Amino acid sequence: MKSLVAALQFLTICPGRGHVSCDARQIGRSVAWFPVIGLMVGAAVAVLDLGAMHLFGPLVASVIAVIALLAVSGGLHADGLADTGDGFLSARPQAKIMEIMRDSRIGAMGLLLVVSVFALKCAALASVPVCQRWQTLVLIGLTGRCSMVLQLSMLPYARPDGGLCTVFVSHRRPRDPWLTGIACALTCWALTAGQGLAVAATAMLTLWAFTRWCHQKIGGFTGDTLGAGCEITELIPALVGVAWNRIS
Repeated sequence: MKSLVAALQFLTICPGRGHVSCDARQIGRSVAWFPVIGLMVGAAVAVLDLGAMHLFGPLVASVIAVIALLAVSGGLHADGLADTGDGFLSARPQAKIMEIMRDSRIGAMGLLLVVSVFALKCAALASVPVCQRWQTLVLIGLTGRCSMVLQLSMLPYARPDGGLCTVFVSHRRPRDPWLTGIACALTCWALTAGQGLAVAATAMLTLWAFTRWCHQKIGGFTGDTLGAGCEITELIPALVGVAWNRIS
């Protein structure tokens, strides 16, 4: 069970990172638990959203839910989104992009990307029918963390000098992406039937496009692109939910 604890420590602020000692193998194998952590995150935010809806209505509750999604990772994924935006949108060669992404300071492109993604996430969630909000929030948590597992499996690590994700690369297992994809699709279908399958398919397509962009820009993935992919994929359940109800 230490792999589950390692996944919880890596993806969330609870318990505090480093509170339980895990070896490299346990941390590397924790990838298999990422979808479970996603479900836990989504369910916790859905409970918070239920109370916020009663007090403030859908718009304010949606902003609170998105802030909660941001806070649960300690802002780690949003930081990755900002760094990826600064690097990928800079129109620089690969070496310079990697250098920009290492810079802890946020630039204009990163700020614009973060604001755009979070504004769209708030607006889309506020437009989801009230009866589907909790399912949507659960799927937001799930698809975001599943995207990290799939990105880890689809791309090589882009930093030859090592980094945060080296331990995951050295313990990758071929079965993890297959199990993750199947679990994601089945959970989406179980929660929202045909709409859920549309969510799963659109999330996979979005992630595929993002991984192609990562490969084109830096030849692989980094910890920053994992966070960016998570934030971008989290948009899909709410966007598909809005579109599905408008055309059905």
